[in-house]
Amino acid sequence: MTIKKSSSNILTYVVLGAGAILMLFPFVWMVLTAFKSNFEAMQIPPTILPSQWNLDAFKKAMDSLPFANLYINTALLIFFRIICAVVFSSMAGYGFAKLAFPGKNLLFGIVLIQMMLPSQIFIIPQYQMLASMGLTNTIFALVFPGLVSAFGTFFLRQAYLGIPDEISEAAYLDGCNTWQAFVKVMFPLTTAASAALAVFTAVFAYGDLMWPLIANTDLTMMTLASGLSTLNGQFTTNFPVLMAGSLLAMAPMLVLYMIFQRQFIEGVAMTGGK
Repeated sequence: MTIKKSSSNILTYVVLGAGAILMLFPFVWMVLTAFKSNFEAMQIPPTILPSQWNLDAFKKAMDSLPFANLYINTALLIFFRIICAVVFSSMAGYGFAKLAFPGKNLLFGIVLIQMMLPSQIFIIPQYQMLASMGLTNTIFALVFPGLVSAFGTFFLRQAYLGIPDEISEAAYLDGCNTWQAFVKVMFPLTTAASAALAVFTAVFAYGDLMWPLIANTDLTMMTLASGLSTLNGQFTTNFPVLMAGSLLAMAPMLVLYMIFQRQFIEGVAMTGGK
């Protein structure tokens, strides 16, 4: 039995180790390519390590893109989308979970339908709305699709369903109205869920590519993801420059994950558990 258990553990570690290597290899390759010359990056058979480590690709990437503007636009996009997602989704989730009003199930069904539909079908009407208001090439244009989050509403509704009704009833007995019970009693109990939603919203906003490319055509008003796409040429691409720009763009998200990794893991566990 001991031998079988040891063999099973070894096989498990081998499989997990192989999976980890497969997942890390593209990232390692990106880092190594950023320090190569364009000739080395394109040569066949490929070389793993650069023959001479240099920072030319990073300099070219910084000269090609206004990274200061891209960082600011991305930070504002993430900040405002997090605020909108947490505030509006908390109120909607609390209403669907704890309040009784006509048409609640129908409205929540519409929220679920919005989650099932691909986001691409909303691009044309959303762009027409922005164009009619003259708000393209603005920060508001980046935030506009994230003003309301169907995923956030569903996610926080599940969190509020896990809170006993007796807590809100006790708040009503103490003299709180519906708004006071929500703000002072119920919302503080969903701090972990709200933090997880904030992390997920930040990740989704950071990786959003299609909408920023459509809404903002001015390079200084693009985000990191959309700005990096301009480094990909139509016929030829300088891959070291593209990889160097990708490294510069992913640094903020790595820092964000290192700070909030506990909330991110809790969020994954909560969505899976519910």
